[in-house]
Formats: sequence, structure tokens, C-alpha cells
Amino acid sequence: MADHSLQRRLAAIVVADVVGYSRLMEADEAATLANLRELRSGVIEPAVMRHHGRIFKVMGDGFLIEFGSAVDAVAAALEMQRAATAVEASGDRRLLLRVGVNLGDVIDDGSDVLGDDVNVAARLQTQAAPGGICISANVHGEIDGKISDRFFDAGERYLKNLTRPVHVWHWPDALQSILPLPECPSIAVLPFTNMSGDEADAPFVDGLTEDLITDLSRTAGLFVIARNSVYVYKGKPVDVRLVAQELGVRYVLEGSARRAMGRVRINAQLVDTLAGQHLWADRFDRTVEDVFELQDEVNAKIVEALVGRLTIPTPRNRPKNFEAYDLCVRARLLTEESPQTEREAYMLLQRAVELEPSYAEALGLLAYNRWLAWTHFGEPEDPNRRMAATFAQKAVDLDPNDAGCRYVLGTILAYERRWEESEAAFAKALELDPNHADTWAAMSDMSVLDGRVADGLAQIEKALRLNPYPACWYLCHLGQAQYAAHDYEAAAATLRRKDTYRTNSRKFLAATLAQLGHCEEARREAELFLIAHPHFTIGHWLSSQPLRDASVRDHFVDGFRKAGLPEM
Repeated sequence: MADHSLQRRLAAIVVADVVGYSRLMEADEAATLANLRELRSGVIEPAVMRHHGRIFKVMGDGFLIEFGSAVDAVAAALEMQRAATAVEASGDRRLLLRVGVNLGDVIDDGSDVLGDDVNVAARLQTQAAPGGICISANVHGEIDGKISDRFFDAGERYLKNLTRPVHVWHWPDALQSILPLPECPSIAVLPFTNMSGDEADAPFVDGLTEDLITDLSRTAGLFVIARNSVYVYKGKPVDVRLVAQELGVRYVLEGSARRAMGRVRINAQLVDTLAGQHLWADRFDRTVEDVFELQDEVNAKIVEALVGRLTIPTPRNRPKNFEAYDLCVRARLLTEESPQTEREAYMLLQRAVELEPSYAEALGLLAYNRWLAWTHFGEPEDPNRRMAATFAQKAVDLDPNDAGCRYVLGTILAYERRWEESEAAFAKALELDPNHADTWAAMSDMSVLDGRVADGLAQIEKALRLNPYPACWYLCHLGQAQYAAHDYEAAAATLRRKDTYRTNSRKFLAATLAQLGHCEEARREAELFLIAHPHFTIGHWLSSQPLRDASVRDHFVDGFRKAGLPEM
């Protein structure tokens, strides 16, 4: 029997949500709650009332609002966004909204408004830029010619948990936040699923994924997403269409691997997400000793499918000792996380090199580990600086075709003030692997400290396109470049992102806030930074960094001093 208490009607639904609410609450709960009350009473409720709407649900920092027409809904959304942006608040405490608007059939059960079209509005909200609005095509059709503000066509987008794409429009122009497809074939390799049932095999399976990414990246004519960005999907159920959309690629490789009884078995499938079809799927079975031949075979099939011909880059140095390989794989992600994990990685890499002294990647990582130790993690300069330079050069001598080793050498040579050799090493790294995101990011650091700030910004943007979900130090370099460009608002937003906020980049946030005049907050961030990095002094920073431009140097020092960081 039908429930006659449920009423169906056509309605325009607005979903508004506060950007970064959890972070703001963590920073200052009382002030954030007060600002939220002011936003609701002073901005949202008046706009809703003026345009004949009603708020039918409030969920913490989120508002669900119903209007009788799409024109009223969009007019109210525009009014809310303009008023919210104009609200003054101390520091970066201003509350910004993301707003989604959809038009469709809804169900009113007397206490709530429900239906698929309400869910679509909620998904549209997640696509909006901070301070922006995202609307569906049917909303745009209703407001066209009736709202003077221009909305920009972003095409069809797959939204989370929705089976069909939704045609979306943005205000203001948020198309820059949607990653365009490169002209050449573009691919993301998702982390292989460990099917062995033994967690001890997880590093080995991760290593298969990472090495496949590395070898594909070295193939001319391909655009390949870096490993950091694909690992955000590890262990999660994924829709490959959404993955492709979020990473800005057309093709996605997914698969699984099992290591057992001295054999490695891989199942893999390559998906064309635009055409919605599998290009190929295959199974591979080899002995553990033949694992690198297996990687080469998978790589060859992908290249042939995407490029249309088999191109084989110059082979890299491969380890012969599989215990050394396992140790190196485990150390890859540990080195950059913290001083504690960096020391753990050091032990693993030392053992790997003992087992196989000619293992170039392990030596390159060991060099990078020792460089981080003395430049960023407070360990003694002697002998770590000398060790870093020695290991880096030896790694390149052992394997001249490894872009990763070249990038490490380029970084360390810059810190040795051997500028021309550093630039040559970076250039060779990109010649070997134009998709090497770490090289682009490291070059940004060097360019900024050399006073070539515009070059530094372009290079870090290139790195972030290849690595949209980067390691924390990419965001540190982006914030550093924005600070050097005197774009303090952008730098503060970058350096407050949760994936870099509590890291070595916090010193740049303190300097940025000081330049914005938020002195108390700057000193608090400086104090928090020093808790994690008690060794830091302005003097050590000056002596350790490859600074070549006096104005850039003085600009950073000015910010550090204003934030209260110690001189010596």
C-alpha cells in the first residue's frame, strides 16, 4: 500500500558546507563555533529568507536548503557566497562555503526532504571550489538568461556513488581545478592487491607496483601519475572512472599479486575509462627469481596497448639479491616521514647495500637519507654530508640510466654549491624520465632559492600535475614559492593543508603568518615547529640551504625573525 503521507514535488536543493571545518575546530573550537553561528544568522538565513527558501536540515557545518525555483536557489547561493567571502575574521579563521545546487523530484515525509536528487546536490557540493558553486545542467538550463553571473561548463563528471555522469557548471571559473587530459596517452597504476594473505608480503607487492610505475614513466610518449598519488587508493574499493577523473588520466591499470612457494602470480587489467572498456586483461606467472622479467613483460603489454608500438627504454640496474630488494622497497616511503622513520630506513638501506654493494637504487636512497639527516632532521653535518655526496655519485656511476639516482645527485650537488653539475644532473634525470615528479619538485626548490621564483612556481605546478596527491615536501616547496612571490594568502592556505601542516614546512607557515601581521599566531606556529625540530636555527638554515639570491634570502630571514624563530 502506498504511503500517502509522503509528498513528491519538484524542488531546487542547495547543499552548503564549510571548507576545512575540522581543521578550524581543532585550531580554535570556541572561535569557530562563534563564527559558524554568525555565518548562519548573518549570511545564510537572511539569503534563504529573501529568496523564499527554507532550511530543512542542519548537520554541524552543513546546511540543506529547499527552494521553489532554480533561479531563487542560485540567486540565494550567489548572495551567500559573496557575503561569506566578505566576512572579516582573524587569521585564516574566515569560514568559506562550498555550495551545490540541483533541481529534481524530491520526497517530503513531513520532517525531512529526501530523494536521489538531494544526494546529487550533496555530491555537487563536493565538486565546488572553496567560495564557489557547482550546479547541475538542469539547474543551468533554468537560470540561463535569468541570472547575470556566468557559470562555466565543466562537462560530464562522475560523482561518488552515482552510476551515471552528471553534467556540471561552476561559478566562478573553477575549471583550473579540474585536471585536463594530457595530449599523450595518460595512465595511473593502482596499487596491486596483495592476495597472499600474508601481510609480510605487502612491501613486495607494493614494490611491484612502484617499479612498474617507474618503468612506464621512463617510456617516451606516456604521461604517468607518480606513486604517491596512486597510494591514496590503496586498500580501498574504487571506481576506476572516478580515479581517472581525480588524477586527470584516461587509462587505469589495476591488478593483484600473490607470492607463494617461490612463485609470483599477477592478474592485471588495463581500462580505458573514457570508452568504458577493457583494453586487455592477462595473467602472469613466474618464479621469484624472474620477477623483473615479469615486470618488463607487463610494462611491454601496457606500452604496446597505449602507444601502439613497443618502445624499450635503456634498462635500469636490477638487484640480484631479493632480500636487498625487499629492504629497499620498505625503506622507500620511510625516509621522508619523520626523523624516527628516517633512522629506521637508514638501517634497512645499510643492510641492503651490505647484501648487494652494487645496488644503485639502494645507494641512491642511502644518499638521500643522509642528506635529509643533516639538512632537515638535526643529525650532525659530519660525516652525513660527506656520506650523502659519496653515495649519490656512486649510485649514478653504477647505474647512469636511473633517473631517481640522477635526481638525488642533482639535489645533493646543489647543497654542495656545485651549481652547474647539479643542473646537469637534473636535466639528465628528465631526459631519462620526463615524468619524474620528484625532479620537477626539487628543481622548484633550487629555482626559488636562486631568485627565479616564476620558474619555481611553474616547476612545482608541473610536479603536482604528475603527482596530484603528493608527499608533504611538494606542498612545502609550493608554499615556499608562494611566500617568495609575496603571495602570503596562497602560501598560508597551502601550508595549512593537513598533509603538510605538521611537518618541516611549519617554519614557512610561521614566517607567512608573520608577514600577514598575525604575530601571535605566527609565534604559536613557530613554537609548535620547534617542539618537533628543536635543532632549527636561522643560522643553520642559512648555512645549509643552496641560497644564491640575496633578496630571497633576506625575505625568508625576515619572516623567520618576525615569527620568533631562534637565530643560533
